[in-house]
Amino acid sequence: MTEAILLVGGKGTRLRPLTVHTPKPMVRAAGVPFLTHQLARARAAGVEHVVLATSYLAEVFEPYFGDGSSLGLHLEYVTEEEPLGTGGAIRNVAPRLRSGPDEPVLVFNGDILTGLDIQALVRTHETTGADVCLHLTKVPDPRAYGLVPTDGTGRVLAFLEKPQTPEEIVTDQINAGAYVFRRSVIDTIPQGRPVSVERETFPELLAAGAHLQGMVDSTYWLDLGTPAAFVRGSADLVLGRAPSPAVPGRCGDRLILPTAVVAPGAKLTGGTVVGEGAFVAEGARVFGSAILPGAVIEPGAVVTDSLIGSRARVGTRSVLNGTVIGDGAVVGADNELRNGARVWCDARIPAGSVRFSSDQ
Repeated sequence: MTEAILLVGGKGTRLRPLTVHTPKPMVRAAGVPFLTHQLARARAAGVEHVVLATSYLAEVFEPYFGDGSSLGLHLEYVTEEEPLGTGGAIRNVAPRLRSGPDEPVLVFNGDILTGLDIQALVRTHETTGADVCLHLTKVPDPRAYGLVPTDGTGRVLAFLEKPQTPEEIVTDQINAGAYVFRRSVIDTIPQGRPVSVERETFPELLAAGAHLQGMVDSTYWLDLGTPAAFVRGSADLVLGRAPSPAVPGRCGDRLILPTAVVAPGAKLTGGTVVGEGAFVAEGARVFGSAILPGAVIEPGAVVTDSLIGSRARVGTRSVLNGTVIGDGAVVGADNELRNGARVWCDARIPAGSVRFSSDQ
């Protein structure tokens, strides 16, 4: 049996206003909280015991998932009184682990959507005798990430945080946010203070001569840290591009959840999901977007690559492209919101107030 730690304590500031009332791992992607996809994939890989390291809005996790039995898991919850960073969070939950000193413990970041072969990562950890095994993925532009160069056998040589010059880009391999720790290594992380595994734990282990192994898996991988990425991840789950056993329906061009109502003349494409109790009216067109529970899309509205929060409303003939509408917000008729616009929770935009093109 392999157990896992899921790091779900972040505030998700880059995703606001989605995360004003909801922690990032609980924002719905393809109809269910994103965390559901991670837990389901862990269970499919043989994990039975998961400890959730919570902090921001910690009180919402357990009422939803309970003891985890509905997913075939045993879940435990540990809440940080003060944010402890990735390493501090891992150390903080260590007393709940059951593994012996030499047994593997999986660790996942709570905002990564990936097709990683979890069992292969564990096998690599065990066959190489590593102290820590890291999932690495290759990206075309690694400047926004931490680079992890390896030797010919996959052994990690260094950790290079966010290179700034072409000379510093020595590899296209980045830290992909999933690890297998030898249980005893977790106990060496300092307790009771903020610690970053990326900036402190891993470099210090490397300097001390520990064996850190990288496994490159370049299947689907997406950091859901921004609204645009989150919307894309949800659409990819609906379309079947990103694998998950937790999608609540058949993969395809659209996913309509029970109790949602979509008028016969509405058009939904591109991996659009319509949540429970939501309504999409006649003549509306929705492409690649997530309509959260209770939201309303009025007649003739056009919504593209956007996320419409719970109980929000998009008015007649309004055009939204690459925008986020917070919970309970109302966009009146005949508005036009373009890439990057964020409408805060419960805000009201009167009819015809915002445009990016002429009124002709």
